Amino acid sequence: MSNKPNILILMADQHRGDAFGFEGKSIQTPHLDLMSKSGTRFKTCITPNVLCQPARTSFITGLLPCTTGVSDNGIDLNPELGNKSFAGALSKSGYHTALIGKAHFSTSHTFDPTGTPECRSSMHSFDENWNGPYMGFEYVQLVVEGHNAHLPLPPPNGQHYEKFYYQDGLGDLKNKLYKQNGGPSVKDAPQTWHSKLPLAWHNSTCITDKTISHLDEIDLQAPFCIMTSFPDPHHPFDCPMPWSLLHDPNYVDLPKHRSLDLDKRPWWHRASLEGKPDIRSDYAEFRNNFSRISTINDEQLRQVIANYYGMISLIDHCVGRIVSKLIEKKIVNNTIIIYTSDHGEWLGDHGLLLKGPMLYDGLLRVGCIFQGPNIPHGKIVSSPISTLDIASTILDYCNTKSLIGMHSSSLRNLIEEDKYSRDYAYNEWDLRSSRSGIDLELRTVRTSRYRLTIDLISGAGEIYDFKNDPYELENIFDVPSYKKLKRELIEKINERPNDALFKKLDQVGMA
Repeated sequence: MSNKPNILILMADQHRGDAFGFEGKSIQTPHLDLMSKSGTRFKTCITPNVLCQPARTSFITGLLPCTTGVSDNGIDLNPELGNKSFAGALSKSGYHTALIGKAHFSTSHTFDPTGTPECRSSMHSFDENWNGPYMGFEYVQLVVEGHNAHLPLPPPNGQHYEKFYYQDGLGDLKNKLYKQNGGPSVKDAPQTWHSKLPLAWHNSTCITDKTISHLDEIDLQAPFCIMTSFPDPHHPFDCPMPWSLLHDPNYVDLPKHRSLDLDKRPWWHRASLEGKPDIRSDYAEFRNNFSRISTINDEQLRQVIANYYGMISLIDHCVGRIVSKLIEKKIVNNTIIIYTSDHGEWLGDHGLLLKGPMLYDGLLRVGCIFQGPNIPHGKIVSSPISTLDIASTILDYCNTKSLIGMHSSSLRNLIEEDKYSRDYAYNEWDLRSSRSGIDLELRTVRTSRYRLTIDLISGAGEIYDFKNDPYELENIFDVPSYKKLKRELIEKINERPNDALFKKLDQVGMA
């Protein structure tokens, strides 16, 4: 067995940073709670971008979104850059690398065929035995999107999960069951139901089964890096039964502040909710009907949260199954396990659901847990960090050099020693008018105490003081007594390396 550590990355989609039992929430996450006790977690970890594609491409490349060019959804990662990801570097150094589940490094809903394995109008051209390589990963088994607002595509479309889903000829029946509410009333909560899709066919289960099978198939004498990527708990809130029934809606955690107060916020908060997407009509309709949810009442919000918690608990169960396989194979003690998410979810904060250019902490902050050899047990790191930093941390532990100059900075000294700290983490998003009819260049700095977000185009912004204002109620951006603080936080934004693309890449589709 190799002296180099194995790497297992467990990534969720839209799992906010406080939706864990160890955060004090009334959610069942026993395996992740145990992982936090057996390892080290970062309490102030943010995403480099609050959308899937930019966050994920930055995750694997260790580069900020405006440098990869993937600064919004609907922009494909350049394969030449993707092949130099941390996975590409590990592949060249003797690691077996695999991605099982959601990738979203390329656009699925495109204006025209793009030729990528994730493009809905191109994937039919990939051989049914195709398993990569893709963006530096030698081996892949992909789920296309995985958010069943668009049902799995039947062959010859789709990829590995979709072929699995339809292989028995019962795909139409599964689709019918998936869309049925098999549990109690959800009180007309939007995009929410107790799905009757049999659990064996759910993508969380399939991804877990394929990860476990892959661990049985590969040569464990060589080190591996496997990224297992779950599409949940992304909306729609369609948790399958019985997991959807695990949390009683009457006892879930409601946000402390649940009303829209747009008059107290920067102009783009209202504009992004009321603007019209500047994109072709079918995609604009989808943006209006699926990517936005109007204000809902507390009874409906309880249904949404209970369902969202159920999706997370199912992922937690899957995490337990995969870790149990590592134990069975006697490799858990030589495997670094990482759990995180691409971004969070508003989940009712400030009267909002889903995600957009209001970077409240529920959307910006994600969980980040490391467990494995030489990683302290039960340690909590308070320094602000980014999931961008995970790429260089993996390469550091694997004693492997990056193939590109990363913005990512290894977290190893923060994990293994107590004398180190960091001042801030950084997020950027060049929002295109295709989302809500406005262009924004948002830059965010998150320190242990403050969060500043500024639009570089208009100069408008917001600052919140988490010590005195934990629910981000009072915007102090233009308060005269905070002028010095504002200047200091903006100076941190100006520290960004000057390597952003001069000309923004065109969007090839919606997402």
